[in-house]
Amino acid sequence: MSQPTTTRKQDQGFVRGLNLFDSTMVVIGVMIGSGIFIVSADMSRLLGSPGWLLMAWVLTGVLTLTAALSYGELASMLPHAGGMYVYLREAYSPLWGFLYGWTFFTVIQTGTIAAVAVAFARFLSIVFPPVAENRYLIDPIHISSGYAISLSTAQLMAIAVIVALTWTNSRGLQYGKIVQNLFTTAKTVALAALILAGLFLGWNSAAVKANFTGMFHLGAFDPSLGVTAASFYGLIVALCVAQSGSLFSADSWHDVTIIAGEVKNPRRNLPLAMALGCTAVCVLYVLANVAYLVVLPLPAIQHAPADRVATAMLQEIFPGYGPVLMAVAIMISTFGCVNSLVLAGARATYAMAQDGLFFAQAGRLNRAHVPGWSLLLQGIWAAALVLPRTYDPATHEYGNLYSNLLDYVISAALLFYILTIAGVFRLRRTRPGAERPYRVVGYPFVPALYILGAATVLFMLFAYRASTTWPGLAIVFIGAGVYGILRRKARTA
Repeated sequence: MSQPTTTRKQDQGFVRGLNLFDSTMVVIGVMIGSGIFIVSADMSRLLGSPGWLLMAWVLTGVLTLTAALSYGELASMLPHAGGMYVYLREAYSPLWGFLYGWTFFTVIQTGTIAAVAVAFARFLSIVFPPVAENRYLIDPIHISSGYAISLSTAQLMAIAVIVALTWTNSRGLQYGKIVQNLFTTAKTVALAALILAGLFLGWNSAAVKANFTGMFHLGAFDPSLGVTAASFYGLIVALCVAQSGSLFSADSWHDVTIIAGEVKNPRRNLPLAMALGCTAVCVLYVLANVAYLVVLPLPAIQHAPADRVATAMLQEIFPGYGPVLMAVAIMISTFGCVNSLVLAGARATYAMAQDGLFFAQAGRLNRAHVPGWSLLLQGIWAAALVLPRTYDPATHEYGNLYSNLLDYVISAALLFYILTIAGVFRLRRTRPGAERPYRVVGYPFVPALYILGAATVLFMLFAYRASTTWPGLAIVFIGAGVYGILRRKARTA
Protein backbone atom coordinates (compact mmCIF):
# COMPACT_ATOMS: atom_id res chain seq x y z
CA MET A 1 0.00 0.00 0.00
CA SER A 2 3.00 2.31 0.22
CA GLN A 3 4.81 1.60 -3.06
CA PRO A 4 3.32 1.84 -6.56
CA THR A 5 3.70 -1.05 -8.93
CA THR A 6 3.08 -1.52 -12.62
CA THR A 7 3.04 -5.31 -12.44
CA ARG A 8 -0.62 -6.03 -11.96
CA LYS A 9 -2.52 -9.31 -11.82
CA GLN A 10 -5.84 -7.57 -11.23
CA ASP A 11 -6.88 -7.75 -14.90
CA GLN A 12 -6.83 -11.57 -14.90
CA GLY A 13 -10.30 -12.97 -15.38
CA PHE A 14 -11.64 -10.05 -17.40
CA VAL A 15 -12.81 -10.77 -20.94
CA ARG A 16 -11.23 -8.47 -23.50
CA GLY A 17 -14.39 -8.03 -25.54
CA LEU A 18 -14.29 -4.34 -26.52
CA ASN A 19 -12.76 -3.45 -29.88
CA LEU A 20 -11.95 0.07 -31.13
CA PHE A 21 -15.54 0.77 -32.20
CA ASP A 22 -16.94 -0.44 -28.85
CA SER A 23 -14.40 1.65 -26.93
CA THR A 24 -15.19 4.75 -28.98
CA MET A 25 -18.89 4.18 -28.30
CA VAL A 26 -18.12 4.17 -24.57
CA VAL A 27 -16.33 7.53 -24.90
CA ILE A 28 -19.15 9.10 -26.90
CA GLY A 29 -21.86 7.46 -24.82
CA VAL A 30 -20.54 8.68 -21.50
CA MET A 31 -19.98 12.23 -22.78
CA ILE A 32 -23.38 12.87 -24.36
CA GLY A 33 -26.02 13.08 -21.66
CA SER A 34 -28.47 15.91 -21.12
CA GLY A 35 -26.04 18.80 -20.56
CA ILE A 36 -25.65 19.88 -24.18
CA PHE A 37 -29.41 20.42 -24.40
CA ILE A 38 -29.53 22.65 -21.30
CA VAL A 39 -26.32 24.34 -20.12
CA SER A 40 -26.04 26.83 -23.00
CA ALA A 41 -28.79 28.89 -21.36
CA ASP A 42 -26.76 29.58 -18.22
CA MET A 43 -23.57 30.01 -20.22
CA SER A 44 -25.21 32.59 -22.48
CA ARG A 45 -26.43 34.52 -19.43
CA LEU A 46 -22.89 34.60 -18.07
CA LEU A 47 -21.27 35.61 -21.35
CA GLY A 48 -23.96 37.82 -22.88
CA SER A 49 -22.57 37.32 -26.39
CA PRO A 50 -23.27 34.76 -29.14
CA GLY A 51 -19.66 34.72 -30.31
CA TRP A 52 -18.21 34.18 -26.87
CA LEU A 53 -20.78 31.46 -26.19
CA LEU A 54 -19.37 29.57 -29.18
CA MET A 55 -15.81 30.33 -28.07
CA ALA A 56 -16.56 28.91 -24.62
CA TRP A 57 -17.53 25.62 -26.28
CA VAL A 58 -14.44 25.75 -28.49
CA LEU A 59 -12.35 26.25 -25.34
CA THR A 60 -14.04 23.20 -23.82
CA GLY A 61 -13.14 21.23 -26.95
CA VAL A 62 -9.50 22.33 -26.80
CA LEU A 63 -9.17 21.45 -23.11
CA THR A 64 -10.91 18.10 -23.60
CA LEU A 65 -8.81 17.11 -26.62
CA THR A 66 -5.49 18.13 -25.06
CA ALA A 67 -6.42 16.14 -21.96
CA ALA A 68 -7.45 13.11 -24.03
CA LEU A 69 -4.23 13.19 -26.05
CA SER A 70 -2.23 13.35 -22.82
CA TYR A 71 -4.23 10.55 -21.19
CA GLY A 72 -3.47 8.41 -24.20
CA GLU A 73 0.16 8.08 -23.13
CA LEU A 74 -0.83 7.03 -19.61
CA ALA A 75 -3.40 4.56 -20.96
CA SER A 76 -0.90 2.93 -23.32
CA MET A 77 1.73 2.78 -20.56
CA LEU A 78 -0.62 1.49 -17.84
CA PRO A 79 -3.44 -0.43 -19.58
CA HIS A 80 -5.01 -1.75 -16.38
CA ALA A 81 -8.52 -1.60 -14.94
CA GLY A 82 -8.93 1.53 -12.83
CA GLY A 83 -8.02 4.43 -15.12
CA MET A 84 -7.18 7.63 -13.28
CA TYR A 85 -6.98 5.81 -9.96
CA VAL A 86 -4.09 3.75 -11.38
CA TYR A 87 -2.38 6.75 -13.01
CA LEU A 88 -2.38 8.81 -9.80
CA ARG A 89 -1.25 5.83 -7.75
CA GLU A 90 1.65 5.12 -10.09
CA ALA A 91 2.70 8.72 -10.67
CA TYR A 92 2.54 9.88 -7.05
CA SER A 93 1.46 7.43 -4.34
CA PRO A 94 -1.41 5.17 -3.30
CA LEU A 95 -2.78 8.08 -1.23
CA TRP A 96 -3.45 10.21 -4.31
CA GLY A 97 -5.00 7.27 -6.11
CA PHE A 98 -7.29 6.63 -3.16
CA LEU A 99 -8.31 10.29 -2.82
CA TYR A 100 -9.51 10.24 -6.41
CA GLY A 101 -11.15 6.83 -6.04
CA TRP A 102 -12.91 7.95 -2.86
CA THR A 103 -14.27 11.12 -4.48
CA PHE A 104 -15.11 9.20 -7.64
CA PHE A 105 -17.21 6.62 -5.80
CA THR A 106 -18.88 8.87 -3.21
CA VAL A 107 -19.86 11.73 -5.51
CA ILE A 108 -18.39 12.04 -9.02
CA GLN A 109 -19.57 8.81 -10.65
CA THR A 110 -22.48 7.86 -8.43
CA GLY A 111 -23.75 11.45 -8.27
CA THR A 112 -23.60 11.71 -12.05
CA ILE A 113 -25.44 8.39 -12.40
CA ALA A 114 -28.16 9.72 -10.09
CA ALA A 115 -28.34 13.06 -11.92
CA VAL A 116 -28.60 11.55 -15.39
CA ALA A 117 -31.14 8.94 -14.25
CA VAL A 118 -33.34 11.69 -12.78
CA ALA A 119 -32.94 13.66 -16.03
CA PHE A 120 -34.29 10.60 -17.86
CA ALA A 121 -37.31 10.53 -15.53
CA ARG A 122 -37.93 14.28 -15.87
CA PHE A 123 -38.15 14.09 -19.64
CA LEU A 124 -40.21 10.92 -19.46
CA SER A 125 -42.78 13.00 -17.57
CA ILE A 126 -43.35 15.04 -20.75
CA VAL A 127 -44.38 11.89 -22.59
CA PHE A 128 -45.93 10.11 -19.59
CA PRO A 129 -47.21 12.68 -17.03
CA PRO A 130 -47.81 10.20 -14.15
CA VAL A 131 -44.01 10.15 -13.78
CA ALA A 132 -43.29 13.49 -12.14
CA GLU A 133 -41.17 14.93 -9.33
CA ASN A 134 -44.23 16.30 -7.53
CA ARG A 135 -46.21 13.04 -7.59
CA TYR A 136 -45.14 11.60 -4.28
CA LEU A 137 -45.33 8.01 -3.17
CA ILE A 138 -43.69 9.13 0.08
CA ASP A 139 -44.11 12.83 0.86
CA PRO A 140 -40.95 14.78 1.78
CA ILE A 141 -39.81 13.92 5.30
CA HIS A 142 -37.78 16.84 6.63
CA ILE A 143 -34.62 15.89 8.46
CA SER A 144 -33.60 19.56 8.91
CA SER A 145 -34.77 22.98 7.79
CA GLY A 146 -32.91 22.64 4.50
CA TYR A 147 -33.01 18.91 3.75
CA ALA A 148 -35.63 16.22 3.29
CA ILE A 149 -36.06 12.70 1.95
CA SER A 150 -38.84 11.78 -0.45
CA LEU A 151 -39.90 9.26 -3.06
CA SER A 152 -41.76 10.58 -6.09
CA THR A 153 -42.71 8.64 -9.19
CA ALA A 154 -39.82 10.37 -10.99
CA GLN A 155 -37.38 9.31 -8.28
CA LEU A 156 -38.73 5.78 -8.44
CA MET A 157 -38.24 5.71 -12.22
CA ALA A 158 -34.67 6.99 -11.81
CA ILE A 159 -33.94 4.22 -9.31
CA ALA A 160 -35.53 1.68 -11.66
CA VAL A 161 -33.18 2.79 -14.47
CA ILE A 162 -30.16 2.42 -12.16
CA VAL A 163 -31.30 -1.03 -11.00
CA ALA A 164 -32.04 -2.26 -14.52
CA LEU A 165 -28.70 -1.15 -15.97
CA THR A 166 -26.76 -2.40 -12.96
CA TRP A 167 -28.40 -5.82 -13.42
CA THR A 168 -27.78 -5.82 -17.18
CA ASN A 169 -24.10 -5.02 -16.74
CA SER A 170 -23.75 -7.68 -14.04
CA ARG A 171 -24.80 -10.29 -16.62
CA GLY A 172 -21.54 -9.80 -18.50
CA LEU A 173 -19.66 -7.44 -20.76
CA GLN A 174 -21.53 -8.56 -23.86
CA TYR A 175 -24.88 -7.39 -22.45
CA GLY A 176 -23.50 -4.00 -21.44
CA LYS A 177 -21.79 -3.61 -24.80
CA ILE A 178 -24.98 -4.29 -26.77
CA VAL A 179 -26.93 -1.70 -24.77
CA GLN A 180 -24.05 0.74 -25.08
CA ASN A 181 -23.62 0.50 -28.83
CA LEU A 182 -27.35 0.61 -29.52
CA PHE A 183 -28.13 3.68 -27.44
CA THR A 184 -24.93 5.56 -28.27
CA THR A 185 -25.58 5.15 -31.98
CA ALA A 186 -29.20 6.25 -31.51
CA LYS A 187 -28.38 9.36 -29.50
CA THR A 188 -25.52 10.38 -31.81
CA VAL A 189 -27.93 10.20 -34.74
CA ALA A 190 -30.53 12.12 -32.70
CA LEU A 191 -28.04 14.91 -31.88
CA ALA A 192 -26.93 15.09 -35.52
CA ALA A 193 -30.60 15.26 -36.59
CA LEU A 194 -31.19 18.10 -34.09
CA ILE A 195 -28.28 20.02 -35.62
CA LEU A 196 -29.46 19.44 -39.20
CA ALA A 197 -33.00 20.46 -38.29
CA GLY A 198 -31.73 23.72 -36.84
CA LEU A 199 -29.40 24.54 -39.73
CA PHE A 200 -31.72 23.60 -42.60
CA LEU A 201 -35.31 23.69 -41.31
CA GLY A 202 -35.18 26.29 -38.57
CA TRP A 203 -32.99 28.96 -40.17
CA ASN A 204 -34.27 32.25 -38.80
CA SER A 205 -32.93 35.25 -40.74
CA ALA A 206 -33.77 37.67 -37.94
CA ALA A 207 -31.99 35.53 -35.33
CA VAL A 208 -28.99 35.02 -37.62
CA LYS A 209 -28.67 38.76 -38.20
CA ALA A 210 -29.03 39.58 -34.51
CA ASN A 211 -26.62 36.85 -33.33
CA PHE A 212 -23.93 37.01 -35.98
CA THR A 213 -23.68 40.79 -36.44
CA GLY A 214 -21.12 42.02 -33.94
CA MET A 215 -21.22 38.59 -32.35
CA PHE A 216 -18.11 39.12 -30.22
CA HIS A 217 -19.23 42.24 -28.41
CA LEU A 218 -18.49 42.31 -24.69
CA GLY A 219 -21.79 41.70 -22.96
CA ALA A 220 -23.00 42.52 -19.49
CA PHE A 221 -21.83 39.60 -17.40
CA ASP A 222 -23.50 38.08 -14.37
CA PRO A 223 -23.15 40.73 -11.62
CA SER A 224 -22.69 37.95 -9.06
CA LEU A 225 -19.18 37.47 -10.45
CA GLY A 226 -18.23 40.85 -9.01
CA VAL A 227 -16.25 42.02 -12.04
CA THR A 228 -16.60 45.08 -14.22
CA ALA A 229 -19.10 44.50 -16.99
CA ALA A 230 -17.91 44.63 -20.60
CA SER A 231 -14.21 44.42 -19.63
CA PHE A 232 -11.56 42.07 -20.97
CA TYR A 233 -10.87 40.69 -17.50
CA GLY A 234 -14.59 40.20 -16.99
CA LEU A 235 -14.65 38.22 -20.23
CA ILE A 236 -11.85 35.93 -19.02
CA VAL A 237 -13.65 35.37 -15.72
CA ALA A 238 -16.96 34.65 -17.46
CA LEU A 239 -15.33 32.23 -19.92
CA CYS A 240 -13.70 30.33 -17.07
CA VAL A 241 -16.79 30.19 -14.87
CA ALA A 242 -18.91 29.15 -17.87
CA GLN A 243 -16.64 26.12 -18.24
CA SER A 244 -18.28 24.56 -15.20
CA GLY A 245 -21.29 23.90 -17.43
CA SER A 246 -19.63 22.96 -20.70
CA LEU A 247 -16.85 20.89 -19.13
CA PHE A 248 -19.43 18.96 -17.11
CA SER A 249 -21.36 18.29 -20.33
CA ALA A 250 -18.20 16.95 -21.96
CA ASP A 251 -16.89 15.14 -18.88
CA SER A 252 -16.21 11.44 -18.21
CA TRP A 253 -14.51 10.91 -21.60
CA HIS A 254 -11.70 9.15 -19.71
CA ASP A 255 -14.05 6.50 -18.30
CA VAL A 256 -12.98 4.15 -21.10
CA THR A 257 -9.55 3.90 -19.43
CA ILE A 258 -11.23 2.50 -16.32
CA ILE A 259 -12.29 -0.57 -18.31
CA ALA A 260 -8.85 -1.04 -19.88
CA GLY A 261 -8.78 -4.64 -18.65
CA GLU A 262 -11.62 -5.45 -21.07
CA VAL A 263 -10.36 -3.59 -24.15
CA LYS A 264 -8.68 -5.50 -26.95
CA ASN A 265 -5.17 -4.24 -27.71
CA PRO A 266 -5.57 -1.45 -25.11
CA ARG A 267 -2.19 0.14 -25.80
CA ARG A 268 -3.45 1.07 -29.28
CA ASN A 269 -7.22 1.25 -28.93
CA LEU A 270 -7.50 3.35 -25.75
CA PRO A 271 -5.63 6.42 -27.09
CA LEU A 272 -7.44 6.12 -30.44
CA ALA A 273 -10.88 5.75 -28.83
CA MET A 274 -10.38 8.85 -26.68
CA ALA A 275 -9.08 10.92 -29.59
CA LEU A 276 -11.85 9.84 -31.97
CA GLY A 277 -14.67 10.02 -29.41
CA CYS A 278 -13.68 13.40 -27.95
CA THR A 279 -13.20 14.94 -31.39
CA ALA A 280 -16.61 13.73 -32.57
CA VAL A 281 -18.47 14.93 -29.47
CA CYS A 282 -16.74 18.32 -29.29
CA VAL A 283 -17.53 19.00 -32.97
CA LEU A 284 -21.17 18.01 -32.41
CA TYR A 285 -21.39 20.25 -29.34
CA VAL A 286 -20.11 23.32 -31.19
CA LEU A 287 -22.44 22.63 -34.12
CA ALA A 288 -25.39 22.19 -31.74
CA ASN A 289 -24.76 25.69 -30.38
CA VAL A 290 -24.49 27.06 -33.90
CA ALA A 291 -27.89 25.48 -34.57
CA TYR A 292 -29.33 27.15 -31.46
CA LEU A 293 -28.04 30.52 -32.65
CA VAL A 294 -29.43 30.30 -36.17
CA VAL A 295 -32.91 29.49 -34.85
CA LEU A 296 -33.21 31.49 -31.61
CA PRO A 297 -32.14 35.05 -30.79
CA LEU A 298 -29.78 35.22 -27.83
CA PRO A 299 -32.45 36.42 -25.33
CA ALA A 300 -34.57 33.36 -26.18
CA ILE A 301 -31.57 31.13 -25.40
CA GLN A 302 -30.84 32.99 -22.17
CA HIS A 303 -34.42 32.70 -20.96
CA ALA A 304 -35.45 29.33 -22.36
CA PRO A 305 -38.08 27.75 -20.07
CA ALA A 306 -36.31 25.60 -17.46
CA ASP A 307 -33.09 26.28 -19.47
CA ARG A 308 -34.21 23.72 -22.08
CA VAL A 309 -32.62 25.42 -25.08
CA ALA A 310 -32.89 22.45 -27.44
CA THR A 311 -36.58 22.07 -26.62
CA ALA A 312 -37.17 25.76 -27.34
CA MET A 313 -35.39 25.36 -30.67
CA LEU A 314 -37.47 22.37 -31.73
CA GLN A 315 -40.63 24.14 -30.62
CA GLU A 316 -39.78 26.90 -33.10
CA ILE A 317 -39.22 24.37 -35.89
CA PHE A 318 -42.06 21.96 -35.06
CA PRO A 319 -44.70 23.94 -33.13
CA GLY A 320 -46.60 21.70 -30.75
CA TYR A 321 -44.30 18.71 -31.25
CA GLY A 322 -40.95 20.16 -30.16
CA PRO A 323 -41.11 19.23 -26.45
CA VAL A 324 -42.13 15.63 -27.16
CA LEU A 325 -39.48 15.15 -29.86
CA MET A 326 -36.80 16.58 -27.59
CA ALA A 327 -37.98 14.51 -24.63
CA VAL A 328 -37.63 11.29 -26.61
CA ALA A 329 -34.16 12.30 -27.84
CA ILE A 330 -32.97 13.15 -24.31
CA MET A 331 -34.44 9.95 -22.89
CA ILE A 332 -32.41 7.94 -25.41
CA SER A 333 -29.33 10.03 -24.64
CA THR A 334 -29.58 9.82 -20.85
CA PHE A 335 -30.39 6.09 -20.80
CA GLY A 336 -27.28 5.34 -22.84
CA CYS A 337 -25.22 7.70 -20.69
CA VAL A 338 -26.29 5.94 -17.47
CA ASN A 339 -25.28 2.62 -19.00
CA SER A 340 -21.81 3.99 -19.83
CA LEU A 341 -21.37 5.37 -16.32
CA VAL A 342 -22.50 2.13 -14.67
CA LEU A 343 -20.29 0.01 -16.93
CA ALA A 344 -17.14 2.04 -16.27
CA GLY A 345 -17.54 3.17 -12.68
CA ALA A 346 -17.55 -0.27 -11.09
CA ARG A 347 -14.09 -1.07 -12.47
CA ALA A 348 -12.50 1.78 -10.48
CA THR A 349 -13.77 0.48 -7.15
CA TYR A 350 -12.72 -3.01 -8.27
CA ALA A 351 -9.15 -1.74 -8.72
CA MET A 352 -9.25 -0.07 -5.31
CA ALA A 353 -10.46 -3.28 -3.70
CA GLN A 354 -7.59 -5.15 -5.35
CA ASP A 355 -5.24 -2.81 -3.47
CA GLY A 356 -7.07 -3.35 -0.18
CA LEU A 357 -8.62 0.14 -0.24
CA PHE A 358 -12.27 -0.84 -0.66
CA PHE A 359 -14.57 -3.65 0.45
CA ALA A 360 -12.86 -6.95 -0.34
CA GLN A 361 -15.91 -8.35 -2.15
CA ALA A 362 -15.73 -5.48 -4.67
CA GLY A 363 -12.41 -6.88 -5.86
CA ARG A 364 -13.92 -10.14 -7.09
CA LEU A 365 -15.31 -11.03 -10.51
CA ASN A 366 -18.54 -12.97 -10.79
CA ARG A 367 -19.25 -15.90 -13.10
CA ALA A 368 -19.86 -13.47 -15.96
CA HIS A 369 -16.29 -12.13 -15.52
CA VAL A 370 -17.40 -8.69 -14.35
CA PRO A 371 -17.09 -7.08 -10.88
CA GLY A 372 -20.59 -7.96 -9.68
CA TRP A 373 -20.17 -6.79 -6.08
CA SER A 374 -18.64 -3.51 -7.22
CA LEU A 375 -21.58 -2.97 -9.58
CA LEU A 376 -24.01 -3.72 -6.75
CA LEU A 377 -22.38 -1.31 -4.27
CA GLN A 378 -22.21 1.42 -6.90
CA GLY A 379 -25.87 0.91 -7.79
CA ILE A 380 -27.00 0.99 -4.16
CA TRP A 381 -25.16 4.25 -3.44
CA ALA A 382 -26.27 5.92 -6.70
CA ALA A 383 -29.89 4.96 -5.97
CA ALA A 384 -29.53 6.28 -2.41
CA LEU A 385 -28.35 9.66 -3.76
CA VAL A 386 -31.63 10.00 -5.66
CA LEU A 387 -33.66 10.16 -2.43
CA PRO A 388 -32.29 13.16 -0.43
CA ARG A 389 -33.76 16.56 -1.34
CA THR A 390 -32.70 20.11 -0.62
CA TYR A 391 -35.37 22.58 0.54
CA ASP A 392 -35.53 26.36 0.21
CA PRO A 393 -37.77 27.77 2.97
CA ALA A 394 -38.09 31.08 1.11
CA THR A 395 -39.53 29.61 -2.08
CA HIS A 396 -40.78 26.30 -0.64
CA GLU A 397 -39.08 24.54 -3.54
CA TYR A 398 -37.31 21.19 -3.43
CA GLY A 399 -34.03 20.46 -5.16
CA ASN A 400 -31.77 17.42 -5.31
CA LEU A 401 -28.83 16.85 -2.99
CA TYR A 402 -26.73 15.22 -5.71
CA SER A 403 -26.89 18.48 -7.73
CA ASN A 404 -25.20 20.31 -4.85
CA LEU A 405 -22.63 17.56 -4.47
CA LEU A 406 -21.79 17.63 -8.18
CA ASP A 407 -21.38 21.42 -8.03
CA TYR A 408 -19.03 20.96 -5.10
CA VAL A 409 -16.76 18.39 -6.76
CA ILE A 410 -16.35 20.06 -10.17
CA SER A 411 -13.30 21.91 -8.85
CA ALA A 412 -11.96 18.79 -7.11
CA ALA A 413 -12.37 16.75 -10.31
CA LEU A 414 -10.53 19.46 -12.26
CA LEU A 415 -7.71 19.33 -9.71
CA PHE A 416 -7.39 15.56 -10.20
CA TYR A 417 -7.30 16.06 -13.98
CA ILE A 418 -4.45 18.54 -13.62
CA LEU A 419 -2.51 16.18 -11.34
CA THR A 420 -3.05 13.29 -13.74
CA ILE A 421 -1.82 15.24 -16.78
CA ALA A 422 1.15 16.42 -14.71
CA GLY A 423 1.77 12.72 -14.12
CA VAL A 424 2.83 12.45 -17.77
CA PHE A 425 5.80 14.70 -16.98
CA ARG A 426 6.54 12.94 -13.69
CA LEU A 427 6.50 9.43 -15.16
CA ARG A 428 8.68 10.54 -18.07
CA ARG A 429 11.23 11.56 -15.43
CA THR A 430 10.84 8.72 -12.92
CA ARG A 431 10.32 5.89 -15.45
CA PRO A 432 12.08 6.94 -18.64
CA GLY A 433 12.55 3.33 -19.78
CA ALA A 434 8.90 2.27 -19.44
CA GLU A 435 7.19 1.03 -22.57
CA ARG A 436 5.11 3.79 -24.16
CA PRO A 437 3.47 2.55 -27.39
CA TYR A 438 1.88 5.98 -27.73
CA ARG A 439 3.54 9.24 -26.75
CA VAL A 440 1.69 12.52 -26.43
CA VAL A 441 1.53 14.34 -29.74
CA GLY A 442 3.14 17.76 -29.31
CA TYR A 443 4.83 16.92 -26.00
CA PRO A 444 5.52 18.91 -23.83
CA PHE A 445 3.30 21.68 -25.21
CA VAL A 446 0.01 19.75 -25.40
CA PRO A 447 -0.08 18.57 -21.76
CA ALA A 448 1.34 21.93 -20.61
CA LEU A 449 -1.45 23.73 -22.50
CA TYR A 450 -4.08 21.67 -20.68
CA ILE A 451 -2.48 22.24 -17.27
CA LEU A 452 -2.28 25.99 -17.88
CA GLY A 453 -5.84 26.26 -19.18
CA ALA A 454 -7.37 24.03 -16.52
CA ALA A 455 -5.43 25.74 -13.74
CA THR A 456 -6.74 29.13 -14.91
CA VAL A 457 -10.31 27.83 -14.88
CA LEU A 458 -9.77 26.29 -11.44
CA PHE A 459 -8.36 29.55 -10.04
CA MET A 460 -11.33 31.53 -11.35
CA LEU A 461 -13.78 29.02 -9.89
CA PHE A 462 -12.17 29.30 -6.46
CA ALA A 463 -12.10 33.09 -6.72
CA TYR A 464 -15.61 33.67 -8.06
CA ARG A 465 -17.56 30.52 -7.16
CA ALA A 466 -16.07 29.83 -3.75
CA SER A 467 -19.32 28.60 -2.22
CA THR A 468 -19.48 25.70 -4.69
CA THR A 469 -15.77 24.89 -4.87
CA TRP A 470 -14.29 24.81 -1.38
CA PRO A 471 -16.76 22.12 -0.17
CA GLY A 472 -15.33 19.82 -2.85
CA LEU A 473 -11.94 19.95 -1.16
CA ALA A 474 -13.62 19.06 2.13
CA ILE A 475 -14.90 15.83 0.54
CA VAL A 476 -11.35 15.06 -0.62
CA PHE A 477 -9.89 15.80 2.84
CA ILE A 478 -12.40 13.42 4.44
CA GLY A 479 -11.02 10.80 2.06
CA ALA A 480 -7.53 11.41 3.47
CA GLY A 481 -8.85 10.54 6.92
CA VAL A 482 -10.48 7.36 5.61
CA TYR A 483 -7.20 6.40 3.93
CA GLY A 484 -5.35 6.83 7.22
CA ILE A 485 -7.83 4.54 8.98
CA LEU A 486 -7.46 1.88 6.27
CA ARG A 487 -3.67 2.00 6.50
CA ARG A 488 -3.75 1.58 10.27
CA LYS A 489 -6.05 -1.42 9.92
CA ALA A 490 -3.74 -2.94 7.31
CA ARG A 491 -0.73 -2.58 9.62
CA THR A 492 -2.48 -4.23 12.54
CA ALA A 493 -4.02 -7.03 10.45
